[in-house]
Amino acid sequence: MTGLNLSGKRALVCGASKGIGKSVALALAGHGAIVTVLARDAAQLNKVLVELPKPEDQDHDSIVADMSDTGSLLEMITRLTSLRDYEILINNTGGPASGRLELATIPAFESAFRQHVLAAHTLMQGVVPGMKKKAYGRIVNILSTSVKQPLDNLGVSNTIRAAMANWSKTLANELASSGITVNNILPGATATDRLNEIIAKESGHQNTDPEMIAARMRINIPMGRFAESEEIAAAVLFLASPMASYITGINLPVDGGRTRCL
Repeated sequence: MTGLNLSGKRALVCGASKGIGKSVALALAGHGAIVTVLARDAAQLNKVLVELPKPEDQDHDSIVADMSDTGSLLEMITRLTSLRDYEILINNTGGPASGRLELATIPAFESAFRQHVLAAHTLMQGVVPGMKKKAYGRIVNILSTSVKQPLDNLGVSNTIRAAMANWSKTLANELASSGITVNNILPGATATDRLNEIIAKESGHQNTDPEMIAARMRINIPMGRFAESEEIAAAVLFLASPMASYITGINLPVDGGRTRCL
C-alpha cells in the first residue's frame, strides 16, 4: 500500500535489540525508512543492523544507549539531531519489575519514571524541532493495556504506564497543528523475553509449572494465544505512516481482545 511507504523518512527505534522493538525496526526498514536502532547491548544491535531490510539501499545505523541515563541520552540525541532530522520516534523500553504496589519502593518508582517518562521526554525534545521543520512527525509509544485496565501484580508498571499515556495525550494536543502525531500502542501478552520472565517469576512464587501459568494467561485472551511481536509492529507501522495522518492522541490496544473495557 502506497500509504505505508516511508521512503526517505528517518526513524529512531528504542529498545530495538530484541522483541517488539526489533520487530518494529524491521517493519519500518522494510517499508523504506532509514532506521537508527537504539539499545544497551552493542553486540545484539549489530546483529539487528545486519538483518534490517534495505529495499531502497538505506544506510541504517545503531546507537548504544541506556534509557535510564537521561544525561547521556540528552548528549546522544543532541549530537544525532545536529546531523540529521528524524520524522519517526518509537519510544520503547523494558517494563518495570513485577510486584505488588503496596510493597513497591520509592527508588523503584523513581527508576521507572526516569527510564520511561523522562527518557521519552528527552528524546521528544530532541526530535520535535526537525519534525516541525518538515511538517511531518510520528511519535509512537509502546506501553501496555494496563493504561486502560491495570494488571495484577504490576503495581509500578501500571502507575508509570498511566503517566506515559497522559504525557502522550497532552503532547498530542500541543503538537497536532504542526503535523506531528503522538499515539500509544498497548500490547497485550506478547511472546517475548519479558513475558517469559513474568511467567517464570510467577511460576516460582506459586511453585507451579510455567506452562500452567501461561495456559491460565491464555484463558483470559479471547483469541486464545499470545501475540507475536510482528503483530504489534504492524500497528506501529500504520501509525508511523502517512495513512495515519489524522489519528493522534489515541491508545490502541493490540491484545487479542483481552482488555474488557472500551
